[in-house]
Amino acid sequence: MLLGKADYPVAEKHPDRVRGARGKALSEITLDAVIAGEVTIEDLRITPAALRDQAEISAAAGRPMLAQNFLRAAELVAVPQDLVMQAYELLRPGRAKSRPELEVLAARFRTEFAAEGIARFIEEAAVVYEERGLFTKRF
Repeated sequence: MLLGKADYPVAEKHPDRVRGARGKALSEITLDAVIAGEVTIEDLRITPAALRDQAEISAAAGRPMLAQNFLRAAELVAVPQDLVMQAYELLRPGRAKSRPELEVLAARFRTEFAAEGIARFIEEAAVVYEERGLFTKRF
């Protein structure tokens, strides 16, 4: 089912589509279930499917850049936080030493996590940083 603007918010319009990382349905996440220990943090984490749903809605609403951000976010769900933070740090101007350093990072996202959109984003940044001289420390 393709989602459009009228399907937002998904949790209200299609609660059956909203599931946690362990597959628990939104309707199963109740205060009683939390108290009983039946809900874990994994049940509350965003899933790639939820982010892809948001991307579909964003695209249908004429917000293609937001849709791309949601799709890249969907790829990042499976990436360890320390690697996400490493990428964030290296993508700050003046932090990466060279284009190859960013290309190695992009290759890691692509090969280890099948995060093609993130890899392309990092590769594009590497080209721009090289063109603008942003690899040298500016402070």
